[in-house]
Amino acid sequence: MKKIATVLGARPQFIKAAVLSRIIAEREEFQEVIIHTGQHFDDNMSEIFFRELGIPPAAYNLDVNRVGHGAMTGKMMECLEPVLESEKPDLVLVYGDTNSTLAGALVARKMGIPVAHVEAGLRSGNMKMPEEINRIVTDRISNILFCPTEQAVKNLEEEGFGAFDIRMVQSGDIMKDSVAFFKDRMGSRRDLNEKYGLEGEKFVLATIHRQENVNDPSQLAAIFRGLDEISRKTGVVMPLHPRTKAAMKEFGIKTGVLLIDPVGYGAMQQLLHFCEMVVTDSGGLQKEAYFHKKPCLVVRPQTEWVELIEHGLAVLTTANKGQLLGAFQEMRNRRLDFNQNLYGRQIGKTIYDEICLFLELNSI
Repeated sequence: MKKIATVLGARPQFIKAAVLSRIIAEREEFQEVIIHTGQHFDDNMSEIFFRELGIPPAAYNLDVNRVGHGAMTGKMMECLEPVLESEKPDLVLVYGDTNSTLAGALVARKMGIPVAHVEAGLRSGNMKMPEEINRIVTDRISNILFCPTEQAVKNLEEEGFGAFDIRMVQSGDIMKDSVAFFKDRMGSRRDLNEKYGLEGEKFVLATIHRQENVNDPSQLAAIFRGLDEISRKTGVVMPLHPRTKAAMKEFGIKTGVLLIDPVGYGAMQQLLHFCEMVVTDSGGLQKEAYFHKKPCLVVRPQTEWVELIEHGLAVLTTANKGQLLGAFQEMRNRRLDFNQNLYGRQIGKTIYDEICLFLELNSI
């Protein structure tokens, strides 16, 4: 039986991996070995997703966290190498654009193990984002690139990937499969109100965690001023990322926004289902908002999910209070069409079948 090693480390990766892990388990053609780098170490940010999404327990937890980008990536590589030497997988599967993604791809290719990258070809154009560096390098050294959109394929072609010995597949976005899997498990609005003490018919779901927003005290304070202004018109609920919580404490930032502990995947889907709008700097949540047919304010100068901007389903905004409030009002008044198929169908099956084909063609 062939073996696939899946390297995971952060919330969006757990969600994406759950789809493919279920297919791998059902088909019984591969043995999957899950390696958790430990990048998300808080239980609400990590283990709860394994339990809730039905991901098989990680065979390894490298427990690498709480250090800077360089140290984290280097330590992950140091820990991954002996694991891959011992397991001898036929293919290493990585997701997204985190340090875990880059570390897994680098170690595997240096050891001569093929790499499949799910969510390849995305570009924000902002090289100050660590994620942009991770995704560019991972794409270049992978063997199979699963691109969620036509634009992602175009990005790779414009960078000359057509001349490389790399297979590019426009597979669609695997997170769409995950949202569909949980669509009948949303619970009721009454349950949500009682759980979080919500009042009124409408609320905005907000998440802020990226270092460019969180590490700058003036930037973070401006974001909360904008959210506080929005909260005067409707409720705002924010599952508070540990990084954001620590920064708010350090910078003495107070807010009238309803702050709740980080939530599991099911609870986040419930919040998305019942909210009026999403305000976020998360790449994954932008798409989940689309899948739930909710407009999204993206608190970033660029986004890799350009389709959402082009179709008017999301808008870029700055931390400025006036701009945040203006974008909120604009999206409230905008007529939106969520019935466009931007991210494919049966994505998990497409990815699985392409992996089988790759291994067969390469006699692995």
